[in-house]
Amino acid sequence: MARYIGSVCVLCRREGEKLFLKGDRCMTPKCAIERRNYPPGPHGQSGSFRRKVSDYGTQLREKQKARRIYGVLERQFRRYFQEASKTTGVTGATLLQYLETRLDNVVYRLGFATSRKQARQLVLHGHFQVNGKKATVPSYLLKPGDTISVVESSRKSPFFEGIAKELSRQPLAEWLTLDAQNWSGTVVSLPTRAQIETPLKEQLIVEYYSR
Repeated sequence: MARYIGSVCVLCRREGEKLFLKGDRCMTPKCAIERRNYPPGPHGQSGSFRRKVSDYGTQLREKQKARRIYGVLERQFRRYFQEASKTTGVTGATLLQYLETRLDNVVYRLGFATSRKQARQLVLHGHFQVNGKKATVPSYLLKPGDTISVVESSRKSPFFEGIAKELSRQPLAEWLTLDAQNWSGTVVSLPTRAQIETPLKEQLIVEYYSR
């Protein structure tokens, strides 16, 4: 299955809520949810789409929402769930830990990118290092103690110069630390469920894959 390259605003409209897939644009009146808060397609605005949703449908929508928020394909998402189900902890919380500790998500959480999609592109283009070594795999899972930094040659680029003033002003996840002056951040610990602010009902995802 190929990676989705269509309009991400359509994904937000399909889920009926903001998934914050376009960074700063999602906070403006230009957001698709603000302008057209109904599902895409010929029947979206007519209201004919409104019907009772089954338990399976509710579980599927929650799984799809999680995939779209983190930009993960189905096969990879299922693999995360299978790994989470093998652990001794709560499966749903462990699944979210895997998604949160992906390199592209941590880059986004640190404020080095305005969206996860942008973070993924920056990682693919080689703008970041993990523990001093260049990392170009967005799905790389970070561990407590790992340090993420912007490659020195990239720090003078117009993009990074543009976000330099905003780095220290943005709220930071409790399980991360940021050294804005040195363009780096560190994973202090694995995030607990209470520290993950993503609006997901992970138990529905567990139920979906446990059918």
